[in-house]
Amino acid sequence: MADTKKYKLITLMGVVCFPQMPINCDIRREASKGSIIEAFEKGEQVIFVTQTKDILSKTVFDSINPVGCLCDILSVEDNGNVIKVQAEGVARVKITEVLSGDRFLYCTAEELVTTNISGTTQSLLMSTAKQHFVEYSSYEKRFNPEIMRAVDSIQDANNFVDAVTAICIKEEKKQLNILNQADTQKRLELLIGYLMEEVEIAKVNQELSKKVHESMDKNQKEYYLREQMKAISEELGDDVSEFDEIEKKIKEGKMPEEVKAKALKELNRVKKIPNASPDYSVLRNYLDVLLELPWGKKTTDNKDLKRARQILDEDHSGLDKVKDRIIEYLAVMQLTEKIGGQIICFVGPPGVGKTSIAKSIARALDRKFVKMSVGGVKDESEIRGHRKTYVGAMPGRIIYNMQLAGSSNPVFLIDEIDKMSSDYRGDPTSAMLEVLDPEQNSAFRDNFLEVPFDLSDVLFIATANYINDIPAPLLDRMEVIELSSYTLNEKFEIAKEHLIPKLLKEHGLTTEDIKFEDEAIRTMIEEYTYEAGVRGLERTIATVCRKVAVKIVGSPVKTQYVISKANLHDYLGAHKVIFDGKRDVPDVGLVSGLSYSTVGGGVLTIEVNLVLGDGKIIMTGRLGDVMQESAKVALSAITCKAEKYGIDPEIFKKRDVHIHVPEGAVKKDGPSAGCALATAIYSAFTNKKVDNDLAMTGEITIRGNVLAIGGLKEKLFACVRAGISKAIVPEQNREDVLDLPKDITDNLKIVYAKTFEDVLKNSIID
Repeated sequence: MADTKKYKLITLMGVVCFPQMPINCDIRREASKGSIIEAFEKGEQVIFVTQTKDILSKTVFDSINPVGCLCDILSVEDNGNVIKVQAEGVARVKITEVLSGDRFLYCTAEELVTTNISGTTQSLLMSTAKQHFVEYSSYEKRFNPEIMRAVDSIQDANNFVDAVTAICIKEEKKQLNILNQADTQKRLELLIGYLMEEVEIAKVNQELSKKVHESMDKNQKEYYLREQMKAISEELGDDVSEFDEIEKKIKEGKMPEEVKAKALKELNRVKKIPNASPDYSVLRNYLDVLLELPWGKKTTDNKDLKRARQILDEDHSGLDKVKDRIIEYLAVMQLTEKIGGQIICFVGPPGVGKTSIAKSIARALDRKFVKMSVGGVKDESEIRGHRKTYVGAMPGRIIYNMQLAGSSNPVFLIDEIDKMSSDYRGDPTSAMLEVLDPEQNSAFRDNFLEVPFDLSDVLFIATANYINDIPAPLLDRMEVIELSSYTLNEKFEIAKEHLIPKLLKEHGLTTEDIKFEDEAIRTMIEEYTYEAGVRGLERTIATVCRKVAVKIVGSPVKTQYVISKANLHDYLGAHKVIFDGKRDVPDVGLVSGLSYSTVGGGVLTIEVNLVLGDGKIIMTGRLGDVMQESAKVALSAITCKAEKYGIDPEIFKKRDVHIHVPEGAVKKDGPSAGCALATAIYSAFTNKKVDNDLAMTGEITIRGNVLAIGGLKEKLFACVRAGISKAIVPEQNREDVLDLPKDITDNLKIVYAKTFEDVLKNSIID
């Protein structure tokens, strides 16, 4: 990093970062959080710099240390108000200029070049520094042999200074003095001086510690005196002690006998421990958790299924099959008076209402509702908790949320269960098995509690975006209910019946202040949002509401603002959605396929060209592994029946097949492009045109059979949206077509294909 470069700048209070050292810090400032997250996602390096003033000045440069540390970001954990960052220092840098971007702070910086010293001087200074480090470590018990060996093995003088300063020097000013110094000899001399001071401080602390230890007998004496005072208070009829209150709650509570015995045992232990002991706070926290858990506390279920259906209809438009399935589930639950054997799992794209349906179920049953997101959870202790022997031990998030619920039978939503993963800290998916398995969760054991807690009355509901990403053991215990993408008409109804009334209330508006015309709503759906759910649509309507709110506040005259298709551009600007439409004319080697993603379906143009070569297949456009295999299968299916299709088999040895899917920056993958790829290859080799008013989906085998696909509703909706009037789908998906809404089937001619010959018959123009 010889030249001056531009980096994102993160200012830290009370933290000094050094090269080659791990960095753990909490980021609370919103701009810094956004900067860290963007840099982590893009794999960018950032510069951490220590803030020297409590409040950043406008110039910023005057409020920070002139030398910072260039860092690699290793991990980012978003906890809402705070994000936890793990990073590693790379090099010391001198900040030359601080720049303010639209959202983040940037700076230009250059590497801080250190001056060299003679080998003899360096060896002497490093030897002296190491002696003082060893002496200091003899007082600091936190240094294990591995740290000592690691520091002793460092040969580079500057790396040695950085490492020892980071782990030994506690005062921020001293750390900055060493960080800012470019002269290696002066850095070593400063370190030696500071280490000598730390050794003197450690000696004093050791003497004080000895005196404190000698005073422990005095504390023990005070403990027995307090016990005597307690006995005297009881004789005089004074108020009972805190421990007596806890004992009374334990005995009168609804804890199982095993739990009561454990709680009373721990209570007897804590009575004998001095207040100053670390074990005292651990055991008190343990008893508090036990007492706060809803042992035997249940809410009474509302068994009125008509009311439940009414609540579901109030909260959600459409989704009739999903609502029917929920009502069936509730009916069986009432007849058996227990939770069903399978856990409900709502699977669908973001924004289609998975979480809100779970809330509606809780409202319909009059149960408490708690939500736990497990997206990105890698640590098993997040589910099962920590053992009490660990410092800062606490129960897992399951038990924590049961405390929040205040009842033993809440509706418990486990969000993003398809995004759980595992690493060296354990396998949280296996821990989740004990939670969700009806055969096990009646005696769920949290590591912190050490006693069983009954979860069998909890109505667990999980949500996921992709069913294939749900761990197989968990999926086996779930009943999947799919929530597919909304059509234009469904989004229109949701906007009119739910979103607009809700957003008007949130923005302090009424129908006298603002009116949305139907055409304006449809334009917002079609030209300003492109998604499977309605979150983007909600944000778009909110944008209009905010702009109207500004006009109302700034105008003395009360006026109703009518939002029409004609003036929508004034509120939202240019159209934000551009999607592929129908091709203008039939062409050779050009086919419209159908794709599926988290934002719904899309039309995917597939292009095939033949170029001089020796039979290779060339693929461009960022095709994933599955799609590349589909292309090879499609070519094989054409090659093996070349004569039947009127193609000279020898041409395959003289031509390379170039397959391209436009928008090369977007990765494309999925097991449903086989038919489109094979049709494009066939068209290129036979020089026959493919119908431009046609799109197709379906996978193909090497023998020419067409296989079923998923996401049919989203794909055919994309077909209608693009203005294409005809679609080819696999014969095996015929039953799925019966469930499609009319605004798809009424505007689209659907042709079924069992074999590749069926595809060619309906797509090729002779």
